[in-house]
Amino acid sequence: MAKRALVVGLGIAGMAAAIGMRRAGWEAVVIERSPERRTGGYFIGLFPEGLQAAAGLEIDTYLHTRNPVGGGDTWSLSRRGKRERALGFLDQPGRPAAVLRGDIEEALWQSVVGAGEEGHRIEVRLGTVPVEITGSGTGVDVLLEKPGGGGRYRETFDLVVGADGLRSTVRRLAFGPHEDYMTKWGAMICAFEMQQQVPSFEAQDSVISARAGRAAWVFGFADRPPTALLTYRTDDIEAQFTGTPVERIGEAFTGMDDPVVRHALDSLQQAPEFLFDSVHQVKMPRWSKGRVVLLGDAAWCLNLYSGMGATASLHGGAELGTALREHPDDPDAALSAWEDGLRPFITKNQRVARLKQQMFVPSGRLAEGMRSGLLRVALNVRRRKAARAAEPRVGNDEQPGTTRQEAA
Repeated sequence: MAKRALVVGLGIAGMAAAIGMRRAGWEAVVIERSPERRTGGYFIGLFPEGLQAAAGLEIDTYLHTRNPVGGGDTWSLSRRGKRERALGFLDQPGRPAAVLRGDIEEALWQSVVGAGEEGHRIEVRLGTVPVEITGSGTGVDVLLEKPGGGGRYRETFDLVVGADGLRSTVRRLAFGPHEDYMTKWGAMICAFEMQQQVPSFEAQDSVISARAGRAAWVFGFADRPPTALLTYRTDDIEAQFTGTPVERIGEAFTGMDDPVVRHALDSLQQAPEFLFDSVHQVKMPRWSKGRVVLLGDAAWCLNLYSGMGATASLHGGAELGTALREHPDDPDAALSAWEDGLRPFITKNQRVARLKQQMFVPSGRLAEGMRSGLLRVALNVRRRKAARAAEPRVGNDEQPGTTRQEAA
C-alpha cells in the first residue's frame, strides 16, 4: 500500500514536492488556503539546477521560456538620465531562462492533474488549511479546516510537507513562531506585470534605474510586455503596511523622477495584481521534525534578491522525491539524506543574496558608486571575451581556413 503525504501549499515548492513524491510511489494530497490557483506572473530567472529539476520532474515539455531574442539589451539610467549599456539579470553565470512565475506554475499544474507513469493521481483540495499538527509514532495526525463554515476533520498521513511560503502555517504549528526563524532585511519589494514597455525602449529591452536605497527594474521578454520590480530600503517595515501599497511606494520614490520610475509607478496603478511584501530570509537549524518537513520559502526563503527562489523550490522538491525513492522503507533516513545533500546549496545562495541585494538596491551613495564601477568593469570584461571569441584561431602550423587534419 502506497504511503500518503500531505503537502500544504499549491505553489512551486508544493507541486514540485508532490510530483517528486508521486514518482517515488507515494500518494500526495495537496491543500491550498486560497479557493483557486495562484497563477499571477512576475519575472523569474530559472537557473541550471531549476531547469535540471524541471527535466527530472518531466515538466520541461510544458515549460514556456521567454528569453529575449539574441539575449536582448539591458540599459541602465545614470543620475543625469544618461542611457548606458549594462549587465542585466539574465547575464549572470549559468545564463538563466527567463520565465514568469505563472509559466512554472502552469507547467507543474499540467503534471499534477495527470496520473503520471506511476498511476497515482495527486489530490488537490482548495480552500483548506491545517489548524493542528500532532506526531503519532510513524505518522502525523492533522486537523484540517475549510474556512468559512466548511467544518473541520482529521486525517493521518505518513509525512507532512510544509510548502506554504514565507509565513508558513506548518512551520508555526510544528516548529514555533515566525519570529524565531525570519530574519529582517530592512527592505520592501513590489513585483508586477506591465502592459507596455518604458517609452523610447525596444520591446525586449531590460532597463535599470538603481539609486541609494531605491531601485526600479524592468525585465524584458521575447513574446510579451515586461514585468517590473520596485524595491526600496526602510528602517520601519511596519509602517509600509499602513495605507495602500501604491501610496507607500509613491512616497518611497519621491524625487526619483526618471522615465523608468515614472512609467513603473503609472503601470503599478493599472496592474490588476501585484506582490508587495517585506524582504526576509528564513534560517532554521533543521528543516524536519519527526515526520514534518519544510520546503521552499517555508524552510529557507532565499528572497527575490537571490534570484534563486524558484530554482531552489524545484530543486528541493525533486530531490525530496529522489531521497524518498532511494529510502522506500525509511522516511526518516530519506529526510536526513535530503537535507544533508541540499543544505550546502541553500547556504551558499543565502550568503550570496546579501551581495545581490547591493546589486539590486545599493544601501548608500558609496555602495551605489561601487556597484556602478563593478558592473562597468564586468561589462568591459565580457566585451573583451566576446571579441576574442570572435577572432579566428590560428595555430603555429595552421593557416586560416584549414582544419587541424589538413594542417597535419
